[in-house]
Amino acid sequence: MAVHAHPDDESSKGAATTARYAATNADVLVVSCTGGERGDVLNPNLKGDPHIERDLSQVRREEMKRAQEILGVQHTWLGFVDSGLPEGDPLPPLPDGCFALEPLDVTTEALVREIRRFRPHVMTTYDENGGYPHPDHIMTHKVSMAAFLAAGDPTAYPHAGEPWQPLKLYYNAHNREKYVAFGEAMEAQGLDNPYADWLKNWDKDKARTITTRVECSDYFDQRDQALLAHATQIDPDGAWFQVPRDLQVRVWPTEDFEAAVSYVPVVPVEDDLFAGLGDVADADALATKGDLELVYDNRKEATV
Repeated sequence: MAVHAHPDDESSKGAATTARYAATNADVLVVSCTGGERGDVLNPNLKGDPHIERDLSQVRREEMKRAQEILGVQHTWLGFVDSGLPEGDPLPPLPDGCFALEPLDVTTEALVREIRRFRPHVMTTYDENGGYPHPDHIMTHKVSMAAFLAAGDPTAYPHAGEPWQPLKLYYNAHNREKYVAFGEAMEAQGLDNPYADWLKNWDKDKARTITTRVECSDYFDQRDQALLAHATQIDPDGAWFQVPRDLQVRVWPTEDFEAAVSYVPVVPVEDDLFAGLGDVADADALATKGDLELVYDNRKEATV
């Protein structure tokens, strides 16, 4: 289960990994916590399109459906309303009724219901800072952590289905070294480095711990096609697509993750999100056992 804040996040974070697992007969569910209703049209080629301006919410749903089909995953909407990205100094208040202002018990119960329905062994989400400080990303982290810990507890949300305990939870890693390597490789080929200015502002002291590298280069094309399906959000001529595919495969053929909490041992560096779970029967038995104790806990306090 990959838990994301908005439609398009599932295609820009861990998409090749989800496509790989879906292609190898794993059940993969993408959860979109919000509908992206307050997003802007970021593709300059589509600005001013009357159909999009008339109903951006529906357009984003249609885009998500196409991306889902490309990745080969299942998908569900958690049903909350996009908070928007506040801008200005001071920042304006968030809009009433938005996801980031919902009571945590309400949002957690909604995700617990999906966990107990879908019964995942592994979850992925964002780190404590949301990957970047969008209020919906930070809320997605909070909801994912709370639901992961509550889903197996029969006393928590007893009307939300039979208890089921996911066994591992990962953060989608934001890996500075990856973009450094891409930039250096492009410069070595005489190409412009699209990350040079961005990397100057990346705080090296906030490096994340990479515990898991999933080789998924065979699925980079699906990842890119899924991202392009979110046409209102992605400029096809933008920075996302400036690194040549052959260079990506040669320099960094993995997507990287940071194990946050786990009921089974985590031994870095793993090459599989399901490492340590045994076969499906073993994992199912653990997930329904009850009274499990975390054996790996890498949670940190937010710094935003």
